[in-house]
Amino acid sequence: MEIRFLGHACFELIEGDTRVLIDPFLNDNPSAAVGADEVDPTHLFLTHGHGDHFGDIEAIAKRTGAQVVAIKEIADELTEAGFENVVDPNLGGTVTFDWGWVKLTPAWHTSTTPKGQVNVPAGLLVKIGGKTVYHLGDTALFSDLKLVAGRGDPIDVALMCIGGHYTMDRIDAVTAAEFVGATTVIPCHYNTFPPIETDAEAFKADVEAQTSSKVEILQPGETFSP
Repeated sequence: MEIRFLGHACFELIEGDTRVLIDPFLNDNPSAAVGADEVDPTHLFLTHGHGDHFGDIEAIAKRTGAQVVAIKEIADELTEAGFENVVDPNLGGTVTFDWGWVKLTPAWHTSTTPKGQVNVPAGLLVKIGGKTVYHLGDTALFSDLKLVAGRGDPIDVALMCIGGHYTMDRIDAVTAAEFVGATTVIPCHYNTFPPIETDAEAFKADVEAQTSSKVEILQPGETFSP
């Protein structure tokens, strides 16, 4: 299984013929490795509705027919817009596939789609290729992150926001890394725009000094195999 970082909070999880694209903010993303017309996912997962995560999901879903998984209110909006291959879990809900599953977990943030529909943000716990990957979504630091780590399989990789301003910063994210206890942490949601500029190398040094996790810093377009 490969994890490809496409910039900001967008990742592609690849295992065989399965290609899961998370938070496809590409065409208007100054750090994106590819454009929306250069991806061919089998599945599209959303953490929440803000434009820098919702991104190009409608164009990609329309072109590829990929199955979309999003929290109920966003799923309903997409269904009303004419998209048919949409699944609508809520927090705590799990959607299963022939290759694994995805579970929605709480994230402390806000969420409104580009059309103005208010909804609840989520994190995504994904089982793929025998590995458990946790995309925290946009979140502040909160203690219930320990509960995600304490249920089910250990987390192999955490995809973790560190940019601050809109989410937790790199200092709080060190504590989040301790709570989650992933084997590997990949930082994201930083340096895309001036308000979220931060020092990923300092985050790596702090995490590896204070927790048992290792940090992999990926540049847009780079991949990691857990």
